[in-house]
Amino acid sequence: MALKIATVPGDGTGVEVIDQAIRVLDAVAKPENLDVAVTPFDFGAKRYLETGHVLDDADLAELKKHDAIFLGAVGHPDVKPGILERGLLLKMRFELDQYINLRPVKLYPGIDTPLARKTTDDIDFICIRENTEDLYCGNGGIARINTPQEISTQEMIATRFGVERAIRFAFEIAKTRPRKLITLVHKTNVLTHCGDTWFRAFNEIGEADYPEITREYHHVDACCMYLVAKPEIYDTIIVPNMFGDIITDLGAAIAGGMGIAASGNLNPRFDRNDPTSGGPSMFEPVHGSSPDIAGKNLANPLAAIDTLSLLLTEIGRIQSNDAAISAGKRIKNAVLAVTPQFTGKTLDRSGYKCDEIATMIIDAL
Repeated sequence: MALKIATVPGDGTGVEVIDQAIRVLDAVAKPENLDVAVTPFDFGAKRYLETGHVLDDADLAELKKHDAIFLGAVGHPDVKPGILERGLLLKMRFELDQYINLRPVKLYPGIDTPLARKTTDDIDFICIRENTEDLYCGNGGIARINTPQEISTQEMIATRFGVERAIRFAFEIAKTRPRKLITLVHKTNVLTHCGDTWFRAFNEIGEADYPEITREYHHVDACCMYLVAKPEIYDTIIVPNMFGDIITDLGAAIAGGMGIAASGNLNPRFDRNDPTSGGPSMFEPVHGSSPDIAGKNLANPLAAIDTLSLLLTEIGRIQSNDAAISAGKRIKNAVLAVTPQFTGKTLDRSGYKCDEIATMIIDAL
């Protein structure tokens, strides 16, 4: 069967970077014998401002007919914060059961890091963030608003089921990496209930099923310091949702910034022929829609193209699709071949046009 990809270009520069990534996909598909079908969807700020529509059950049903979702970026200054974040991005994560957030953190040749004397050998790890529990569940509320007695609560949720499936996925990733090292990041000395669930599950699963993997634990505040001072100590990180949201952006910063950061929101058990398996995984570059440069062919599509590589390799791995895996690796190698041309340049003001960078990748293929 064809690999079916739903694209959601979104808003602003999201449209431009997805267009260029699809050019790369078209260029790699034939030589890799990859049968792929792409269907665009218009979810995002533009549609919301025109119609008031964000995402409903009928939309989700259509998305479930695909193997993966490829998102550009959503957002517009005229849309209040939270509308698209909760109504589109978080709705997809929860309704499609995208319970893993996968964030590779790797410094590429030619990309500048703010960390002095750190090289491509020092910054190379992968972060697995639990993606559907924790403070993001929305449990809690607010009462007596705008009075001196106002009170608001937001509950941290950790279920053994949700924690365990994220931890097992992380151990499986750690098995594939040469160092076979995994670090749990939490705050067990203060968050003694949720932290205890995570800590016990991590050690029990590791000891019983993955004795060949070295296990370590770091408090999240210590992790933030280590990411800046000695990122080379990390190989595979497993972390709950809220803390993961923070440290993955820190990881992106030390690897060159949002302009090169790829991410995947995964449902590793999805099968579009099985209605009980949730929904497809969603992949996105983590940068925003940059309305100030939208439509000017100035956006850098490297993060979107690298995200496409992640999409193909992960979906290929989940589906045992060798052509997708090979195509994803080929795109990754092309990105690595092109990034040295950014030596001494900033990603967002490199002097290269959006379509020029995509052409550079296609030539490198």
